Amino acid sequence: MKIHEFISLILDRFGFEPTTDQMNALECFGRFLASRNDMPMMLMRGSAGTGKTSLVSAMVQTLVSLRQKVVLMAPTGRAAKVLSISSSLPATTIHRKIYRQKALLGDFNLNDNLHTDTLFVIDEASMISSFSMSETGFGSGNLLDDLVQYVYSGRNCRMLLIGDTAQLPPVGEDESPALISEVLYGYGATLYECDLSEVLRQSSESGILHNATAIRSLIQYEEATELPKLRFRGFSDIMSLPGNEIIDTLSNSYSKVGIDDTIVITRSNKNATMYNNGIRAQVLDREELLERGDQVMIVKNHTLPPQKNSTLSKSPLNDDFLSRSGSLPMGEGGVRGLSSPSFIANGDKAIVVRVRNFRELYGFHFADAILRFPDYDDFELDTIVLTDTLQSDSPALTQEQSTALFKAIEEDYADIPRKADRLKAIREDSYFNALQIKYAYAVTCHKAQGGQWSHVYIDQGYMTDDMLTPDYIHWLYTAITRGKEKVYMVNWTEKQTL
Repeated sequence: MKIHEFISLILDRFGFEPTTDQMNALECFGRFLASRNDMPMMLMRGSAGTGKTSLVSAMVQTLVSLRQKVVLMAPTGRAAKVLSISSSLPATTIHRKIYRQKALLGDFNLNDNLHTDTLFVIDEASMISSFSMSETGFGSGNLLDDLVQYVYSGRNCRMLLIGDTAQLPPVGEDESPALISEVLYGYGATLYECDLSEVLRQSSESGILHNATAIRSLIQYEEATELPKLRFRGFSDIMSLPGNEIIDTLSNSYSKVGIDDTIVITRSNKNATMYNNGIRAQVLDREELLERGDQVMIVKNHTLPPQKNSTLSKSPLNDDFLSRSGSLPMGEGGVRGLSSPSFIANGDKAIVVRVRNFRELYGFHFADAILRFPDYDDFELDTIVLTDTLQSDSPALTQEQSTALFKAIEEDYADIPRKADRLKAIREDSYFNALQIKYAYAVTCHKAQGGQWSHVYIDQGYMTDDMLTPDYIHWLYTAITRGKEKVYMVNWTEKQTL
């Protein structure tokens, strides 16, 4: 099959007249797949409203119809779910795909890539960090390094990275390294890159995308000398909301689209805690610290012991690949994913199915809980949760708190003479490994990144011109683009309104 014939098949499935940017992206995609060079890699950068999601969906579905092997990945469970829905194919998180556990409750090594002739599609690549943190317990601690090593250790495998440079970069980094050409060339890649910047006409009619595009221009052209102003007039999908109306409006959102499809985004953990407490008390009428039906978020990576009845699910991909009538590579196989995960990741959301036996031990507070994870096929986990983090203004237990918990638990194992055996016992202790959780009705923007919700409430807090930073512009853009149907700007000032 010739490249132009392949592109024609994608356009048939796409169903729209492509923009110039979209056509350039398809031609780039064809050259990328046809490449026989070492380490072919494609980078597709695209902003909100440019049709990036629809185009990628058509590309992936066309490959599958031609019996190409495709593996879909994203940095978080929510992002993987969004990718799976848009492409109508299974998707998994990067961590669950590329790492394997060394031992029970131990660290994770880089997995062996047994795929051959496979295209790895990585969405939300702006979230992929190259900041080495050896204490993460995953591979080298550098996710981008590990991802590249994993993909290209497989025979004739290649990778497509998709992302938006206007979104927040990973914590600790000024830019998103997986979207920077020079960084990717540094791996020795033969890079094919394209940019989607032309906002579609139907997208410009959306107030969410109209304002997101205006904010993005401040990043792109470095024109941010004063706080950005939003336009609400003439749009029904974005509006200013006085603080005294948020309780009633949130209640309506919960009734209309559901709690799981509604989110409040704040600029700090302290404000998120304040919102979560207010929502539980005034909207949901919850009085206990943790109750059945509560939505929570895991705030620290948590290794799980092997689960009983763990099953493998296989995607409905066929075995053959494209024929070599053109110059696209061949292969066979499918995508596999674990329905029972080996770890729960920082940022994963869960619903409390049951909670009981609240107790205080070691100077901290715990409870037994059964949690259901909607983003992972409703996987249920019977575990111990640490409830101190529910009311904490820090992202998780502080270093001082973690040390205090370790030392308190260590006293229970003082009778074990060998230090190595004693440390092993502590690492496997159920209280030391208690799941750290926060309420998930309101979250910071970094926690919301990669996800989408029908109704999004955004509270930027107090802002003045002298507080304007590039990070704030990225924050605002990322927050607004989490909304699918409605965005409510809470306590938005007249000064920032057009």
